[in-house]
Amino acid sequence: MLLPPLGLYIHLPWCERKCPYCDFNSHESHSIPEEQYVRALLQDLRDDLPLVQGRTIATLFIGGGTPSLFSASAISQLLLGIAALVPLAPTLEATMEANPGSAEADKFRAFREAGINRLSLGIQSFDDAQLQALGRVHTRDQALAAIEFARAAGFDSVNLDLMHGLPGQSLRGAENDLLTAISFAPAHLSWYQLTIEPNTVFHKRPPRLPVEDELADIQQRGEQLLADNGYAQYEVSAYSKPGFNCRHNRNYWSFGDYLGIGAGAHGKITFADGRIRRYSKRRQPQDYMVAAPGNFVGSRHTLERNDIAGEFMMNALRLNDGFTLPQFAARTGLKAESVAPQVQLLCERELLTCDGVVVKTTELGRRFLDDVVSNFFT
Repeated sequence: MLLPPLGLYIHLPWCERKCPYCDFNSHESHSIPEEQYVRALLQDLRDDLPLVQGRTIATLFIGGGTPSLFSASAISQLLLGIAALVPLAPTLEATMEANPGSAEADKFRAFREAGINRLSLGIQSFDDAQLQALGRVHTRDQALAAIEFARAAGFDSVNLDLMHGLPGQSLRGAENDLLTAISFAPAHLSWYQLTIEPNTVFHKRPPRLPVEDELADIQQRGEQLLADNGYAQYEVSAYSKPGFNCRHNRNYWSFGDYLGIGAGAHGKITFADGRIRRYSKRRQPQDYMVAAPGNFVGSRHTLERNDIAGEFMMNALRLNDGFTLPQFAARTGLKAESVAPQVQLLCERELLTCDGVVVKTTELGRRFLDDVVSNFFT
């Protein structure tokens, strides 16, 4: 079996303040044990080396938490350690998440010099009242400054992370946020609706969010603004200028493989015999840092054959251009004929289209994506 491309995800779990909508594995701290954590990350990667199976790391993504709270020297030490352990592609896409509240011009330059070549800024909104409602630690002015810092540091590939459907947000408010972001001409925009997740402050005390009709108007207007300004939508919430898709995330959505290191990090690995394994690392940072070599994994499971098609569709159908049937067979080890009845049924319902090779959602199918995907789980 031909193995898929391989990425590397690195989780840095600390942040200055836990946002009320956040359900990620993030922990408030004003004192980060950088040296101890970097040592643990590199040992974790050593343990995962058999999973590489001779492949080169094509993309790298440092997420959190707020990775930019780490010092540039710690990030440099981490990247040097990674390069000593695994082969990195000459065209490596190395993304790091950063928040405006931890943005400094010199720090961004140092991250760039350390080898980070793509920066993802967690803006969320340019409205101070909205930022306060979201529990963000930065202001509009800091957000604007962070974008300029990133540009001055030499980052050609910058993503701005924006949310819409915020508490009490109007169509005009959402439009203004998007127009402000577009005015900086970033290479990439992640523009997605705020959702209330379990085990968050917003779930316990829900804010008043725009109603369904208002959300539909925001979505429609936003998509039009983005298209008019040269941003092509290639995934449910991802828009980019030509040549600036996030390759790391595309690998997720294309059912590629990725190592996951760090507290609570997730990974997916395909083996030469066709087995597909998902795993996660110990979730609590302290438990993770004191784990002995070989003991970083918190859970692992091999996908049941009956679930593989559903797992593939759950990812690939998020992409605007969908997938090809040969790609489905290559990434899953299943024959394309195994999903032909479901594809045909969904095409008849005008939720999918298939030209005999390419399968993708229609506009209607995208609106009911969860229902579409459920047809492929048995």
